[in-house]
Amino acid sequence: MAIETLERTIIKQDEDTVQAIRAEGLVRRFGDTVAVGGVDLQVAPGEIYGFLGPNGAGKTTMVRMLVTLISPTEGRAEVAGYDVETHPGEVRLRIGVALQSSALDNQQTGVEILRLQGRLYGLSRREVDRRLDELRDLVDIGEALNKRVKSYSGGMRRRLDLAAALVHSPEVLFLDEPTTGLDPVSRARVWEEVRRLNDELGVTIFLTTQYLEEADRLADRVGIIDRGRIVAEGSPEALKRSVGQDLVIVTLNPDAEVAGPIERLRNLPGVANVESRGDEVFVSTENGAALLAPVAVELSSAGASVSSLTLRTPTLDDVFLDVTGHRLSLDGRLEEVDSEGGATHDHA
Repeated sequence: MAIETLERTIIKQDEDTVQAIRAEGLVRRFGDTVAVGGVDLQVAPGEIYGFLGPNGAGKTTMVRMLVTLISPTEGRAEVAGYDVETHPGEVRLRIGVALQSSALDNQQTGVEILRLQGRLYGLSRREVDRRLDELRDLVDIGEALNKRVKSYSGGMRRRLDLAAALVHSPEVLFLDEPTTGLDPVSRARVWEEVRRLNDELGVTIFLTTQYLEEADRLADRVGIIDRGRIVAEGSPEALKRSVGQDLVIVTLNPDAEVAGPIERLRNLPGVANVESRGDEVFVSTENGAALLAPVAVELSSAGASVSSLTLRTPTLDDVFLDVTGHRLSLDGRLEEVDSEGGATHDHA
């Protein structure tokens, strides 16, 4: 115990360097197959880290190593300050885990499942009662919490799974594709709960997902994993800015004069470039939203005959295409792209 205490003290000597999750050279092989091929990452306390990638990229294998379900083949990882191999019990006490497939007993009520989970983590009856009161508000299931799980919808099951992972007030919460298979309404509800957990409780969340919008909406930082390796990492905004600028797209009416409006737009502050293709004019800028009004005013002053004015910003789909050479379909499969950047067909 003295050695363990000393080890944790050393890890926490400089609070500025303590990470909720830290992985160095993490590798996992299954026979000749390399599922995770040398991952380095750090997740700060209180951060939502989105781990984005297609099916088979290594997301779930990564989570299973971090939550001590399987051991790394090479490398090391710490979660909540403890090594996942040398102190797996300490890690498990400090994390909550909601995997893709929940193990909820259909014959139990939500309350019974949460009480059992609390007792398994060593909470007293009074502590379990207090946590149940807190979780009723945080994970909005309502009166259904007193009904058998077999009557729950898919979205309610996901939220109960979240509650079960939170009973013991974990420092770090692992969510492995929490919205896969849910309808858009249920998916949005789960997103609300995840954001609320982070905002109100400060829980560090490691979220694996195959949904670009989910990563963009929820994550403070995103790591894109492809074939077992992280190929890009950063805030969603920084990643999107890395692949291009905003575009203000002006569609002129047929036979409208183009040269004059283009020259006037080039002189606007904040404009990086102006190009025309047929009856469309493309204005590149760092902040398209701020430039929309000035562009509209300038075109009006020039007497330009405008059909439409739209804003296009870079997306995580653009980032994914840039770093992997593929697009990511809605079902988590990779899509090959043609020479124009359009999707052609899926492959596993």
